[in-house]
Amino acid sequence: MSEGRVSGIGPETPHGTVIEPMRSGWRTRREDKARRLDRVAKVVRGRVLPTEKIVPALEALVARGDRVAVEGNNQKQADFLSRSLAAVDSEKVHDLHMLISSISRPDHLDLFERDIATRVDFSYAGPQSLRLAQLLEDGKLRIGAIHTYLELYARFFVDLVPTVALVAAESADAEGNLYTGSNTEDTPTIVEATAFRRDRGRAGQRAGRGAAPRGRSRIVGGLRGGGRPAIRG
Repeated sequence: MSEGRVSGIGPETPHGTVIEPMRSGWRTRREDKARRLDRVAKVVRGRVLPTEKIVPALEALVARGDRVAVEGNNQKQADFLSRSLAAVDSEKVHDLHMLISSISRPDHLDLFERDIATRVDFSYAGPQSLRLAQLLEDGKLRIGAIHTYLELYARFFVDLVPTVALVAAESADAEGNLYTGSNTEDTPTIVEATAFRRDRGRAGQRAGRGAAPRGRSRIVGGLRGGGRPAIRG
């Protein structure tokens, strides 16, 4: 799509304020994604990210204020990725808005103690509820809302669209595809919501190339991974 122009406020002059043209387009999020992937290109091998490079990769991919969806439910957890995110330098990555259906791992809340994240939307926090309440009382985190699972995932497509998704899979291949096996759970919902506003055109083209085998997920956009991190651009 073509770019348009809108007016912007320019500098003050002796004759008044100058109104300057500003460029605005439809490719902002796609270009942002491309810039992020360029930043991490030096540590990846094709579409596979070496395990030992996960922390510097997250520091390059995740930006201040991002909404980050971390997969976690009563069936499976993106535990490697959540631990890795909690290990980033808070001087580089901070003020994150976390989207976690089930706050069930200590590292989910380590993000707030280490000043990496400041806000969370979630559905369930049974195992970590006491610690969550203490962090809330201490002013270390803010709760956007406590949802039902359906409400949370619905908002992923409306006003809580994730910037980055960290999801779990059984295995991955060198092309960046994740294999979710028999336990797919909410992985497709999280992935498609992240791609929804970032890469709709490419997502549609890939879907048109034929359905993936059962248990296989075609991943578009963001950083994905479980035991084997993989990037799909």
